[in-house]
Amino acid sequence: MDEFENLEKIFLNLNKQNFSNFSVYFCINQPKSWWDKEEQIHICNNNLKSIDFINKIKNNYKFQIHLIDRSSKEKAWSEKNQGVGWARKTLMDYISNISNENDIIISLDADTQYDSNYFQLISEYFQKNTSIDCISIPYYHPLNTDDNANKAILRYEIYMRYYLLNLFRINNPYSFSALGSAIAFRISSLNKIGGFSPKKSGEDFYFLQKMVKYKGIGIWLNSKVYPEARFSNRVFFGTGPAMIKGNTGDWNSYPIYSMTLFDKIKEFFNLAPTLFKNNIETPLDSFFKSIEERNQLFDKLRKNNKDIEHFVKALYDYFDGLRILQFLKQNNEIGNDNINLQLFLRQYGNTEINDLIKDNFKLENSSIIELNEIRDYLCKLEDLKRKEIFYSTWKTN
Repeated sequence: MDEFENLEKIFLNLNKQNFSNFSVYFCINQPKSWWDKEEQIHICNNNLKSIDFINKIKNNYKFQIHLIDRSSKEKAWSEKNQGVGWARKTLMDYISNISNENDIIISLDADTQYDSNYFQLISEYFQKNTSIDCISIPYYHPLNTDDNANKAILRYEIYMRYYLLNLFRINNPYSFSALGSAIAFRISSLNKIGGFSPKKSGEDFYFLQKMVKYKGIGIWLNSKVYPEARFSNRVFFGTGPAMIKGNTGDWNSYPIYSMTLFDKIKEFFNLAPTLFKNNIETPLDSFFKSIEERNQLFDKLRKNNKDIEHFVKALYDYFDGLRILQFLKQNNEIGNDNINLQLFLRQYGNTEINDLIKDNFKLENSSIIELNEIRDYLCKLEDLKRKEIFYSTWKTN
């Protein structure tokens, strides 16, 4: 949507791939009603330029190009079915219907850059790791000439990486970062989980969550995706809207949660053997409206899962990535972002980072250079943990 200016770049990325056995599918889309809205008509016209551009050059490449038009007046989305979730679902359904179950789908975005060996590494990954059907791939937002965008994306990445590192720290299965431009999976697994859910936003999160419940996912590839850091409101929540909101100084929707809240989640799951036998107090009791509601849940899980292994799986399926986020939001104390980040970095940081986070440290007062240093350090920790988990899993398999 509204990506004509990025099409040349994405074709350069596609053409430079040293892996050749692939086809590319585009879905150009926006709601039909936008054709009648003066403030949106420029996006419709931009999309028509994209369609025209792709049709003109699609025979110039060795790989096949398929174009799904959900933008022109007769084919654009209805008000009910629209948004990035419907775009991804439309693409995935289309591909599934004409492909082999053993084929791999690599989900891309037009504003994202990829290394020349990206497709090759993904292909090799699935060949070597036959027990894994889906991978959530590392990412990194390059900085640009817009200082406001740079500060916003760095703050958002710090939130994302801190969140993931704490899920790693408590060994939670929902340890992933959801970026639609950084996912690859087998078509067979897509069919097993019932395809993409057409959410208006967050479809990548819900997809990965379903994958975790189905079989688990991989989280390491020796390559990264490089999304553009830009203010964008084309989705309802996610990177672009977070940057827009954060640029006003409002990061309340993306806080640095206290490590103690993550510890409570870990303590809760550690109680699984006892919960399999009896209803007891748990560190997550505040999540429930009442003790009766809590007990009813555990009674039901015990009734439907007669052994501890299935009970634990059911417990993780219920307290999934979404409910973990809801618990964190419910119990978060607004305004402690700087303290929480300080405590984490003092425990897991190095000398250079500790020099940055003095007692008067504030994210909002930090320079781009300082924020970038923190982001890069968290990225380094994340990469190390991703690799550690991958290799330990691979040896087990």
